[in-house]
Amino acid sequence: MKRILLRSGKSPYDAVSVEEALHRDVIATNSGNLIFSDAAHKILETPGTEVVSNGMPSDVAAAARINEEYDAFVIPLANAFRPSFESALKRMTRLVSKLKIPVVVLGVGAQTGVGYNPDRLKRIEPTVREFCAAVLERSASIGVRGEFTEQYLRSMGFKDVEIIGCPSLFLYGDQLPVHKKALELTPDSRIAINGSHSAVRTQGLDRIITRTHERYPHLRFVGQNLSDARQLHWRDLSDPNAAVTAMPTHPDHPMFLEDKVRVYIDPVTWIDDLRSFDFSFGSRIHGNIAALLAGTPATVLCGDSRTLELCRYFEIPHLLLDQAAEDPDSADPAKLYAEADFGGLVGGHRERFERFTGFLDRNGLENTFTHGDGGAAFEERMRALAFPAGIRPWNEADLTSLSSRFGWLHSRIDELSLDNVKLRKELARAGSRAKAAAVVVPPPSVYRRARRAVGKPIRRALGTGQ
Repeated sequence: MKRILLRSGKSPYDAVSVEEALHRDVIATNSGNLIFSDAAHKILETPGTEVVSNGMPSDVAAAARINEEYDAFVIPLANAFRPSFESALKRMTRLVSKLKIPVVVLGVGAQTGVGYNPDRLKRIEPTVREFCAAVLERSASIGVRGEFTEQYLRSMGFKDVEIIGCPSLFLYGDQLPVHKKALELTPDSRIAINGSHSAVRTQGLDRIITRTHERYPHLRFVGQNLSDARQLHWRDLSDPNAAVTAMPTHPDHPMFLEDKVRVYIDPVTWIDDLRSFDFSFGSRIHGNIAALLAGTPATVLCGDSRTLELCRYFEIPHLLLDQAAEDPDSADPAKLYAEADFGGLVGGHRERFERFTGFLDRNGLENTFTHGDGGAAFEERMRALAFPAGIRPWNEADLTSLSSRFGWLHSRIDELSLDNVKLRKELARAGSRAKAAAVVVPPPSVYRRARRAVGKPIRRALGTGQ
């Protein structure tokens, strides 16, 4: 059986508690990562292929084992070509350079502003070049998110670049049944909104959230950051993101106090919850893709190239965030809903899916929709698992809530205590071995006496008194 190592925070079959997920950071700081990694896992899993999660870190020391145990390394990526990701990209390049198996990149993107100006990426260009060169020595082509990233890589001389979008939207193959459930939205409609801390802090999304919250009583904010999740579950304000008090995931925000905020650590529960909503919008691309996968109409407020190029490629309804922030009425959900046209998204989906599977074919990868059961076994296995519900704001102080949290903390303390005991024993054993093997170094006077003792017979033999 062929074995594929997949870069992902966790396997989709790994159902862990909220506390464990936050402790291990299985979402790799952003739950949107799991949307496309779970989709890639499902797509690549066929009767003749086993897919294994690598847990995300690029362990260069594991290269020999990876070469021995796997037939390919598949790397789904998002906005990896950005300055803040450079060190991680360098580690990934070092790992890839040591691999002798095929390495395939799915949906990588470069991140700049909506004007597609690549100047801010100049500093990391050498790192991007090294990464792409290493990958292309081991694959037929690189799959990118959209037009800007394609232009960016081609400007550096790379020709084997294909626009494939993001694997997340191919979770159900060539099917994407998005449709409007109502003729229009009203104050009684269920609406989901999403956004990043930077969009709230500097791009005016806070005004849009406030206005929407005032007009739509059934609004829900869906956060994605690890810090969002820790604020909801633990009321942990230690992260720098906690300074953004206008974020609905902050304990002081009205939506937090009204229980109108969620963070999901599993795409399956995220998508299932969004099925009951009428509309989704905001600046998070995968927050809105989760809605589209649920069949719920969505509009993206684009604040950078990574969201814009993906919306243009898939023909997802979108609006520039800066324009919406200047005129919050233009981002009213009822208006966005009325103007949203999903004809291009749905009508062109099959062609885009065939382009995506063609890319996989050219890189020697099978997919479940062409070579398997269409993901039926995957879905059946997922239904048999119990995943935790979306994380809600911790507003109550009842015994059940306290017991569950303190119970986990107590178990962690026990684990750490056992680890501490084991570590002390290992240190003691190491100390004993070092003591037994220690070489006693004589003082300098011993060396001087030894040299004199050895020197006397030599001088006598030479007939010299020196």
